[in-house]
Amino acid sequence: MQWTKLSEQPVYENRWLRVNLADVELPDGRHLDHYLIRLRPVAVATAVNAANEVLMLWRHRFITDSWGWELAAGVVEDGEDIESAAAREMEEETGWRPGPLRHLLTVEPSNGLTDARHHLYWAQDARYTGPPEDDFESSRREWIPLKLVPDLVARGEVPAAGMAAGLLMLHHLRLGQDTP
Repeated sequence: MQWTKLSEQPVYENRWLRVNLADVELPDGRHLDHYLIRLRPVAVATAVNAANEVLMLWRHRFITDSWGWELAAGVVEDGEDIESAAAREMEEETGWRPGPLRHLLTVEPSNGLTDARHHLYWAQDARYTGPPEDDFESSRREWIPLKLVPDLVARGEVPAAGMAAGLLMLHHLRLGQDTP
């Protein structure tokens, strides 16, 4: 069953997002107005060290008034490729420059409302370059044992769905399914 977008008109726009209103035709011929949010791609990066610890940030999100573990992330700037943006964000937010990045996964966190795509990358090593430029992004940055990730996710301590998916994928890739 496919919906057909007949038109789309802007309602609001700034440098972060666009809110549009679409005229959508349903398979039975009915029409509905559907609001959608257009967003820039988001680049996410982390590293896993030789001790199987993953670099994470502990931060507060004022929108949901919640604390949780996250990975370094930010929007891809005009003219910037996604992988470069992921490396830049990781260094700006953590003070660690990743080694060669590997694509982990791409997710659409809320594809019924927005076209946002989050592109997650990881590196097998990173080099500390100094205090993070964007130290206001998090309360602390820590190397967390990858074996703890499933429990952190289960307890709701990794509230961002895309980051939880990426961390669980890293856990699987590095430690396998049967790790206690």
